[in-house]
Amino acid sequence: MTSTARLRHGYALGSLASGTFGTVPGLLMLPYLTDTLGVGAALAGVIVFLPKAWDFFMNPIAGRLSDRVSDPRRRRRPFLLAGGLGMAVSFALMFSGPHGPTCLAAGWVLVLFVAGATSYALFQVPYLAMSAEITDSYSERTRMMSWRVVAITVTIMLVGATSPALVAAAPEPHGHRLMGAVMALLIVAGAVGVWWATRDAPMTRHEPSGGRLGEQLRMILGNVHARTLLAAFVPQAVAGSMLLAGVDYASRHLTGGGAGDATVIFVAFVGPAVLVTPLWQWVGLHHGKKTGLMLSSAVFAVALLALLVARTGNLAAVVACSALVGVGYAGCQLFPLAMLPDIAAHDARTVGTNRIGAFTGLWAGFELLGFALGPGLLGLILQVGDYTSSTDRGLEQSSTALWAMTAGLSVIPAALVLVSMLFLRHYRLDATLAAEPTAPEVSTAG
Repeated sequence: MTSTARLRHGYALGSLASGTFGTVPGLLMLPYLTDTLGVGAALAGVIVFLPKAWDFFMNPIAGRLSDRVSDPRRRRRPFLLAGGLGMAVSFALMFSGPHGPTCLAAGWVLVLFVAGATSYALFQVPYLAMSAEITDSYSERTRMMSWRVVAITVTIMLVGATSPALVAAAPEPHGHRLMGAVMALLIVAGAVGVWWATRDAPMTRHEPSGGRLGEQLRMILGNVHARTLLAAFVPQAVAGSMLLAGVDYASRHLTGGGAGDATVIFVAFVGPAVLVTPLWQWVGLHHGKKTGLMLSSAVFAVALLALLVARTGNLAAVVACSALVGVGYAGCQLFPLAMLPDIAAHDARTVGTNRIGAFTGLWAGFELLGFALGPGLLGLILQVGDYTSSTDRGLEQSSTALWAMTAGLSVIPAALVLVSMLFLRHYRLDATLAAEPTAPEVSTAG
């Protein structure tokens, strides 16, 4: 069974919620902590890391909870509504707390970020799991994920361009509070939209739920396809989140244009995905998802290295390189999302047990761990580079700190992408294998 165009578009609406919550903290949280609340860079990196690291454990639990709902047609959808509304409330409050003393302000952010991360897990994991259940076609999953990538790209452009502008539109503390309220409304719109649009979605998987969560996770990590794709994807998630977290620093300290430059760089980074995602979809349909991911990863790595030009302060060069980064990054988002439901559905078919929620929960947990490690690693690099945290956002930084920013934007993320390609070489689940029931493919190694 394949999905209809209406269902593809409706399913993609969920990206408005997940894209907003996943993007804005990665873009603004680290500089909010260091340059608005005055938190040290290393501690700020830890605060950004901890809630997403918490989701590493929470996501498999969320997947297991949705797996165990007995009615297949209601298995995931209630979580979309509850998790989405929880995300919205937490997000609005996260940027509405006290600005002093520093320890109280930092603690407020941490507690609300953990609450939002928990709600994100309850939304995102069932949302991803649905992609393996509402169609049983290997190629259709690529088409469905293409629409999701376009939707999340438009969302990222929207929130990436407007959130810094909203912060700058009013003096503190009103700027961040205004931004938090507007982004919360977008999260509500996405969650309610996908909940309503999938009300008539077919369910192609009806296998019963499996045993205990720990046992299922061990079996999933023993799945050679899942383990290989995770090993390839996590370094790329770290690289991408480092780049997002570094945009604000680059715009203020390297190109010198502040929020205006940040918006231009961000749009240049994410904008190409709208245009090139159909091209990456064509590559995947005609040459395979693995080939598409290898090619897009190569483009991503080369473009990241080219971002060394940021040290010159030339905005035009930075924008051009960011656009090339976006071309590669679009494929790096599309293909893993299209490959994950292949693995989950193949597993359900071969073992006769529904572990799709646990699969996507583990995936989302590792994804968020990668997204958390990126800003945390950038914060550590800035600390080593002698970056000076201050509530004075125009404070001039040392040459060492400027080189640390550049390395965190370019060389280190590029190296991570190259490492991911070494793991990706061993991925084997192609269209033929994904379409036919076989004996379970597990590995006892590790």
